[in-house]
Amino acid sequence: MGCGREPVKARNVNSGRWTGQKASVINRAFQIGALALQIIVRDNNIDQALKALKKKMQREGIFREMKLRGAYEKPSEKRARERAEAVRRYRKLQRKRAQREGLIPMSKPKT
Repeated sequence: MGCGREPVKARNVNSGRWTGQKASVINRAFQIGALALQIIVRDNNIDQALKALKKKMQREGIFREMKLRGAYEKPSEKRARERAEAVRRYRKLQRKRAQREGLIPMSKPKT
């Protein structure tokens, strides 16, 4: 007797289409336009296009979301992570505010 859960299928070999829970998430994302990233390849320069694609994906947070969805995260771990992110955002905001007011020196520009 099994545990009552059916494993998520990665790919249906016969039809060549994605099946299972992950596929429905991907399909919904395509329908709402969340995964519609468009990169124009100029002069067959694939390296430049890949660099631009990675930059866009990084900016959109796709890599981070893929990492989070890759494995189950316990609710307690999720709450702790979200709290830490909120603290990080708040401290960054306070640091920027203090820099604008002249309380701490401006950070050096990255080169």
